[in-house]
Amino acid sequence: MASYLQIENISKSYGPKVLFENIGFNINEGDKIALIAPNGTGKTSLMRILAGKDKSDSGGKIMFLKDIRIAFLEQEYPFDPEKSLFDQIMSSSSDFTDGLDQEHLWEYEHRVVKFLSNFNLSNPDQKMKELSGGEVKRVALTQMLASEAEFFIMDEPTNHLDIDAIEFLEGYLSRSRCTLLMVTHDRYFLDRVCNTVMEMDHGAIYTYKGNYQNFLEKREERIANYNAETDKVRNILRRELEWIRSTPCARTGKARYRINAFYDLKDRASQVYTQKQVSMEGVKGSARLGTKIINCKDLSFFYGDKCYLDRFTYNFQRYEKVGIVGRNGAGKSTFLNILTGRFFDDDPGVLDGVIERGESLKIGYYHQSGMSFNPDETVLDIVNDTWLLNRFLFPHEMLNNKVEKLSGGEKRRLYLLTILMQQPNLLILDEPTNDLDIVTLNILEEYLKEFGGSLIIVSHDRHFLDKLVDHLFIFCGDGLVKDFVGSYSEYREFIKEYEAEQRSLARAEEKAAKEKAAKAAATAAPEAPAKKRKLTYKEQKELEQLEKDLESLAAEKAALEESLNSGTLPYDQLQKASERIGQILEETDEKELRLLELYELQ
Repeated sequence: MASYLQIENISKSYGPKVLFENIGFNINEGDKIALIAPNGTGKTSLMRILAGKDKSDSGGKIMFLKDIRIAFLEQEYPFDPEKSLFDQIMSSSSDFTDGLDQEHLWEYEHRVVKFLSNFNLSNPDQKMKELSGGEVKRVALTQMLASEAEFFIMDEPTNHLDIDAIEFLEGYLSRSRCTLLMVTHDRYFLDRVCNTVMEMDHGAIYTYKGNYQNFLEKREERIANYNAETDKVRNILRRELEWIRSTPCARTGKARYRINAFYDLKDRASQVYTQKQVSMEGVKGSARLGTKIINCKDLSFFYGDKCYLDRFTYNFQRYEKVGIVGRNGAGKSTFLNILTGRFFDDDPGVLDGVIERGESLKIGYYHQSGMSFNPDETVLDIVNDTWLLNRFLFPHEMLNNKVEKLSGGEKRRLYLLTILMQQPNLLILDEPTNDLDIVTLNILEEYLKEFGGSLIIVSHDRHFLDKLVDHLFIFCGDGLVKDFVGSYSEYREFIKEYEAEQRSLARAEEKAAKEKAAKAAATAAPEAPAKKRKLTYKEQKELEQLEKDLESLAAEKAALEESLNSGTLPYDQLQKASERIGQILEETDEKELRLLELYELQ
């Protein structure tokens, strides 16, 4: 297996803060690696160094396999607002397309249009300036995927994407034979795409084969072993300390090495593993919540000739936790602005209907564009509480740091703290997981599960929704909003079963129609029946192959059903087996129809 990338002695610091020092690792062909670490520890810096957009402080070596194609997805995609989607991609791909002949250039252009369609961007001539943040991200992904590079380097690929786009990307990458290194906080995406987790911790790199759950288990083992070794060192240190104190006159000559070893032991014994985590301790709970939250009656919202909300009626209840999902541009954020009173009479669009808010209602609204910090302000200027700041991983040495120097995740964390400090009894969170590290997400989830008020969440993070919400508002487009009781995973399973049922009905109807047409044709002219011809050699071979295929599919289906009935399969394999049975049924129907056609020709 070829080594695609070799890293040696890479370092990066910002002022006195050391992000990582003299790290090294290898990436082999076929590796699909998720790089995870707390915010502010240098994930994006490392990705930019690998992509050649930044330099290591220590020099070091970055060696890619010769002649492999590399595609890099940054968090922020640079673009010309006046260019069309298609022209933007083609101009940004010049390094790749300049060496292509006309035939291969046409193939690349065809792939670009295909991926744009897969990401629900049906108009390649649309101007970039007209796109939302999620749509810009899909353009960037189209450019990357269409290149068919052997090695993808991706920094937070799921940020700002709707769930449909995430699931398409997830399916494509899991099936692809590409090699992949990505930073992600999306735990479902990580589990379903990656075969390796690489952790950046205390300036070092640790690699774990397997999924996210395996990483959590092995990481705990590593930390436990490290601390156990530290305990052993401390026991040795106690004996050496006694020797140092008891025999001061002997500490010369041959004993000098023992003295030096003592101080080495002392340094090692002090290195107890600790990981700072965000703590919600000290964040006061919600203000008292009355019986009336927000009542909506016949809410409608139009922008031009497009309907985003059509006669929506619902009374939000105390303590309920609602998730909101739907495609980018379906009106989710607009809906939140309406609920919170951020829609004004002079805003574009037409709002109709009745909305009533409870007198005791105190809304904490975490929205995507809410971080309006002055870049010259310091952390302490924004939150004048050193104890709380420390709990949110802003230690004393960071208090006077300007906001502009913070990482994206650190800014999000600070913004979240300003919201929670207001003691809201209704929390409205618009994409709260963007840029937050996995550790912070886990702690935030636990806090929100125990939150003493009501909760409304717009999120593309399926794990986050599954953990927190009681039911979902599905924004289907054209103003239609459906209420689904259950988690997001339950909703997706319902949709899959419904779609499979509809496909099965369609196949049955098609089959019945063909059989009816065949019978009608047979009885239309009995006096002159069509003379059957002999199958061609090619058709005879096809017939034989179809019979073999059907036999093989039947055997595979029986084996899968036996595995399903055994009750021993883990969830991921159970899901795959169920999906495969559905595929087998579809293939069987298609092949049986063709077999019937060939039989009728004989």
